[in-house]
Amino acid sequence: MEPPYDKLDGVIETISGFSGGHVSDPGYDAVVRGGTGHLEVVQVVYDPAVVSYEQLLHVFWRNIDPFQADGQFCDRGPMYRSAIFVHDEDQRRAALASLDEVALLGLSERPIDTRILDFDAFYPAEEYHQGYYRKNPVRYRFYRFRCGRDQRLEALWGDQAGGHP
Repeated sequence: MEPPYDKLDGVIETISGFSGGHVSDPGYDAVVRGGTGHLEVVQVVYDPAVVSYEQLLHVFWRNIDPFQADGQFCDRGPMYRSAIFVHDEDQRRAALASLDEVALLGLSERPIDTRILDFDAFYPAEEYHQGYYRKNPVRYRFYRFRCGRDQRLEALWGDQAGGHP
């Protein structure tokens, strides 16, 4: 999820990490083994004078499969499920409104499985996970292709896949 946000004007930084679990400062290996309760997430640091929270939500939805209950694309397991972590009531209202908008699009007969959760803590992933798509561009493109990510996004979102005009 870093690339679509990194392309967005007003996004200052994206940080890969973990949130939503019950273990303090987990590492990647612990999260993917399971049992920590964390989801793999991206923290987006942005300038609200340049990009709105609603725009960030728009990009989020168009880069996931909101109907996939067992992860995202070929990444399977509870740590890969989609969620929006909200920091306050304004973000909660905006996130719920965006979820309602996606539901009204009628993209699938399956229910939306993306959760709106209260933010508690964020733990950055190890350095080798940060900017992985930049550090390993060939491997990252192959991974996306092998997982069928872009094909599924285009099937769901059509011209809106990726979330950028």
